[in-house]
Amino acid sequence: MELSTNLNKAPEAIRHIHIMGICGTGMAALAGMLKASGYVVSGSDKEVYPPMSLFLEAINIHAHDGYSPHNLEPRPDLVIVGNVITRKNPEAKGLAQAGIPYLSFPQALAHFFIKTRTSLVVTGTHGKTTTSSLLASCLHRAELDPTFMIGGIVREFDANFRLGAGPHFVSEGDEYDTAFFDKESKFLHYRPDIAIITSVEFDHADIFADLDAIKRSFKKFVSLLPADGLIVAHLEDPNVVEVVQNAPCEVQGYGLDKGLDWSLADVQAEGGSTRFKTRFQGQEWADLAVRLPGRHNCLNALAVAAVLHRIGVSPDLTQQGLSQFGGIKRRQEVRGIIGGVTVIDDFAHHPTAVRETLMALKNAYAGQRLVTIFEPRTNSSRRAIFQEDYIPCFDSSDLTFIRAPLPLDNIPAEDLFSAEKLAADLTKRGLQAQSCAETDTILDKVLPLLQANDVVAILSNGGFDNIHTRLMEQLEGKFSR
Repeated sequence: MELSTNLNKAPEAIRHIHIMGICGTGMAALAGMLKASGYVVSGSDKEVYPPMSLFLEAINIHAHDGYSPHNLEPRPDLVIVGNVITRKNPEAKGLAQAGIPYLSFPQALAHFFIKTRTSLVVTGTHGKTTTSSLLASCLHRAELDPTFMIGGIVREFDANFRLGAGPHFVSEGDEYDTAFFDKESKFLHYRPDIAIITSVEFDHADIFADLDAIKRSFKKFVSLLPADGLIVAHLEDPNVVEVVQNAPCEVQGYGLDKGLDWSLADVQAEGGSTRFKTRFQGQEWADLAVRLPGRHNCLNALAVAAVLHRIGVSPDLTQQGLSQFGGIKRRQEVRGIIGGVTVIDDFAHHPTAVRETLMALKNAYAGQRLVTIFEPRTNSSRRAIFQEDYIPCFDSSDLTFIRAPLPLDNIPAEDLFSAEKLAADLTKRGLQAQSCAETDTILDKVLPLLQANDVVAILSNGGFDNIHTRLMEQLEGKFSR
């Protein structure tokens, strides 16, 4: 399958766009942006169900339930193919036979929305969603009317996308692969003018062989920056230092080190917010605050401040934007406080993210017991590659429950992550930890132990059997007696 050049020759001829894999969070957002831009949009997915089915219905987009060549009738002018689609997919086979022009998701995003705007791309193993959300929110508060596509629901907009009239496009630069016909990273399609690189670590073991493979992809991304562009890089990460060393544009480093272009100091937790001082090129710049806990979120905010400074946003407007940020769903999101027990939902799954998230919560809720419920669900976390790395990451947790993950197909048992082994290793470390085979078992064990003033952090990048809602319902029953 090769992309037809008809798309580039006559873009004005495109009226009907069909999206394969439309119920993915990013794909549904793209569908909404295309619909708002005046295109007729249809789609298909393996299973069409809430909440995305309701979102699509609300904006009058029909989604076929299941894949079939018949979904390409009437013939669309363009098909956008999600990375959940395989070569063997019957609709993909029908697409090839029909000879309809097609694009991947990141190609479409670049073609329709990024290429006419200044592209601000946030990349890195950790912090992409938070940092890109902070950036988009600050641009909006500064009345610069940004367009964005982000991997989480930004509370200020109650959406993960926005179609603005301003000159900037903010994207979350995902290093995951693009499509079955393009195994390069998504962020290589985003035409960066200014980029943030938060961190570079090994992840996505299903598509990257090792850390060197990830570095190669980031180096390709760096090479895309124009000579008058800017990379804001966390230069306290040696892997980031390596990937930007041959950058074709200016690189501004950020971190705790006063020798970097941007540095922060005097970090002070105030409940769910954090205050800190900033320096730019050796001079005091501004006192900032962000409504998020943890030093890592201060670093994310500092990177945003650097980008805003480059495009001319004043320190005062930067401070206003950061301090008024309303947060992101599933990123240290307080789901409820029942009987004095605070239930928090977070996306953390990589060892570094788990460690930083738990440290931040322990500081934010000083003096309160932190109970952690962890579900390793990604392709990487379900493998043994992080087995040892997880051990020191739960030191901030007073009581930890680890859900045994579903095994990966075609992976030998000895190469799989063991929740039981991690619980045993944490116990040897002097921590209280248990592994559980089922979510129901976790609920049965944790509920009797919870008491007023506890904080429960639920870490998973999936739905986790609706454990958040179920736990809060059970807490209602417990404390209403």
